[in-house]
Amino acid sequence: MMRRRGEPMEDSSTLITMDARQEDNYGSIAMETAVSDAPAKPQDRNVLSDGSSQVDFVLVWEEPMCLQDEEISGVSQDRRKWREKFLNKLKHSGLLLEQREVLQTKTRICFVLLSAPWSVLCYYAEEIILRVPLQVVTAPIVNWSEQVLSRLSLHSPLSQDVPNPPPDYYTCQFRTNKLERFLGSEDQTNFFKMTQRHQVLYEILARTPYGLVKQGEVGIDRLLSEQVFTAAYPLHEGDFKVPDPTVPPQSLSLRQTLYTYWAKWCCWKRYQPLDHIRAYFGEKIALYFAWLGFYTGWLVPASIVGTLIFFVGFWLMATDVPAREVCDSSNNLVMCPLCNICSYWNYSSICVTYKVGLLFDNAGTVFLSVFMSLWAVTFLEYWKRTCSTLAHRWDCSQFEDIEERPRPEFTAMAPMTTRNPVTGAEEPYFPENKRFSRTLTGCMAILIMMIVVLMFLIAIILYRSILRIIIYRSGNKFVSLSAARIASLSGSVLNLLVILMLSRVYTSLAHTLTRWEMHRTQTKYEDMFILKVFIFQFVNFYSSPVYIAFFKGRFVGYPGHYNTLFGVRNEDCGAGGCLIELAQELLVIMVGKQLINNVQEFICPKLRTWWQKKKIRRRPKEVKKEEPGEAKGEEPEEVSPWEADYQLLVCEGLFSEYLEMVLQFGFITIFVAACPLAPLFALINNWVEIRLDAQKFVTEYRRPVAERAQDIGIWFSILHCIAHIAVLSNAFLIAFTSSFVPRLYYRYIKDSTLTGYINFTLATSPSNYSQQHMPCRYLGFRDHEGEHLPEYYHLLAIRLTFVIVFEHVVFFIGRLIDLTVPDIPEEVEVKIKREHYMAKEALAENQALGKSMIPDETDVRSKDLRQRAPRASPPQSDSPPPNLKGIPEEPNTHGSC
Repeated sequence: MMRRRGEPMEDSSTLITMDARQEDNYGSIAMETAVSDAPAKPQDRNVLSDGSSQVDFVLVWEEPMCLQDEEISGVSQDRRKWREKFLNKLKHSGLLLEQREVLQTKTRICFVLLSAPWSVLCYYAEEIILRVPLQVVTAPIVNWSEQVLSRLSLHSPLSQDVPNPPPDYYTCQFRTNKLERFLGSEDQTNFFKMTQRHQVLYEILARTPYGLVKQGEVGIDRLLSEQVFTAAYPLHEGDFKVPDPTVPPQSLSLRQTLYTYWAKWCCWKRYQPLDHIRAYFGEKIALYFAWLGFYTGWLVPASIVGTLIFFVGFWLMATDVPAREVCDSSNNLVMCPLCNICSYWNYSSICVTYKVGLLFDNAGTVFLSVFMSLWAVTFLEYWKRTCSTLAHRWDCSQFEDIEERPRPEFTAMAPMTTRNPVTGAEEPYFPENKRFSRTLTGCMAILIMMIVVLMFLIAIILYRSILRIIIYRSGNKFVSLSAARIASLSGSVLNLLVILMLSRVYTSLAHTLTRWEMHRTQTKYEDMFILKVFIFQFVNFYSSPVYIAFFKGRFVGYPGHYNTLFGVRNEDCGAGGCLIELAQELLVIMVGKQLINNVQEFICPKLRTWWQKKKIRRRPKEVKKEEPGEAKGEEPEEVSPWEADYQLLVCEGLFSEYLEMVLQFGFITIFVAACPLAPLFALINNWVEIRLDAQKFVTEYRRPVAERAQDIGIWFSILHCIAHIAVLSNAFLIAFTSSFVPRLYYRYIKDSTLTGYINFTLATSPSNYSQQHMPCRYLGFRDHEGEHLPEYYHLLAIRLTFVIVFEHVVFFIGRLIDLTVPDIPEEVEVKIKREHYMAKEALAENQALGKSMIPDETDVRSKDLRQRAPRASPPQSDSPPPNLKGIPEEPNTHGSC
């Protein structure tokens, strides 16, 4: 029996509390007891011509005005047939369709408005396991920093009162035959949230065939790639601009609320309204912004520590004894040439460079490296807690294990079926041996692309060496003195351009390979795609810094016995050492990439939006001759919501956003010993990045289809791997690249004041070289015959010992942090148990558990593999709509592809 709010429960136990407060609504559910003086909401224009049916999705295509133009432009007749078949099958599936047209000068833009009636929504809500509310959760949602400040009786400067906060609910899976047990089931129009309606429509569009299923002629994505349709999107909820005159905040639409309290630049110092973001864009996008905000907040202590370490270097510049020895050496230390045609030079000439190097290479970098390694581990542990809290609040804690359905493309093209061992449902199946062979082919493609990256790296190394020789031969004394710096800086810029070029090429290749591998779920598909691209991007972005940090200057040789690469003498570190070159490389790649990305994200969308609006401008209407009694003008025709959204840009997803941030995380952790300011630059960039991304999603992108997600996916595993690599990288950087270990050794063995340290680190050219050339000095621990001194082996043993002790201590402390911080907060565990209990009670018949659908153990073990029929009908629910039927596969007629 359908029970209205306010009526007493039949059972004596209070299972579902029907609260009638105004703020307790579920998505777009409007409570019955409305306040009389509440401000009126603007009229909803996202409806069909009947004025009540919601427009859930829009399909668009463009065609020439005249038939001759169509034939000249080469538009295939197959595309018209595919479009007609697709639309007919959507009608057959029970959807409501209306077509609208917009006339331009040469083309006609056709909009098909789609709406799902109640019966279709109920059927697919069970099919894709949507979750609906049982009871309002009255526990307040408070940010952790607000809790800390509230205990100190302080107001958080980051908090803001965002109107119409979406309430939290206990939820369970939707069942049509249990409809009366769900909160708000009396209102069929608003029972399902708009994001859930979009999910249902996209599921229908993605699995509907328009030709031969075996040839992959299935779904809206394939039709968009074949240019049968030019766009497919759900509608935004009105305009993002606040109406004029100003209305009360409670009257703002959800999109206007997000623009006012999130996307504006003045909101940079405020908490993000994550529940509002989730209500409008879905859990997947909300989790990205939650992670980005959490990461940005944790960058604050890292940037403070890094900046303090950097300023310690200024004090060392004035008090460091070795720096004073370098500057006071005058002509006493004549250094060997850095290349075959270079001239001798005085060590005192690098006085300024040596002092600048102290900003990046000082004793504080050891503390910073330990701090950042533990920071990364602690950050990931506390993000796991935050993510588990958000996943439960947003009803996604069991999404990947139980609720996630196979991808529509996989469902249509998989050749076999099997029984799911968890849910017992019959699902499509693709043989693992075939997928393994395809995955192996993809790995070979990754390997080939990584070889290409290394080839470009070798080319840039040769470029730097050859450019240095050319500059020395130019005869310009001023330029010749800076030859090494010019070659290094221009090589860094060239490397950045090569990185950006190769990234675009490989990303498109990875998309093709991942689709070919036929992964079952969207999560698995995205994880494999991300893994492919990140492995390549890791090599692409980090190969040059790794070369400078660990290989450059290691295999140079010594005077008279220099090593060569393709006939060119191996690169040596510049006069200031390799660490300052590494800091330069990091700043060019990291900061340069961030600047380029931010300029692209700020300028490019606006230019593309302007061009899109100009391209689809309406054809001007003919002006009729005015009669004497007629009005002199007409009001301009209002643009429809679907036409306004068509002028926006296609949402490109979150992959590039995550990739940019994860690569940044690698730069500030793996190489932080070389650049203490890296966390500060990352913090400044992320403050800008959050607002740019918010503006793109709210104002410049078409509304994406809401997707559910349990966490940030494989990105977390990648971050965890980077955190472990960072420990080893910083240990080797401090031990082998910085001067920390040699200084420490000299301080304890020779002189605690470091007097004479510079002479200790310089070797004299071998006697056979000095007979032919002028005697000179070079960096190294060698005798007059070029053999290593005992100090070299002492330092090598100390360096290796430092690496082992450093990584063991950091990993041990990190493991303690991991064990100390539970992954799921205690209060969340209680809520999960409570929700499981309520779901059992709500879905039980007469307070008894319903019939289990879990298969027998023998069925699970056998997997029950079967060949699929040409077109399997969808599984039936308890109460399927009468107009839903299986769609037979189209015969292969002449003219179909």
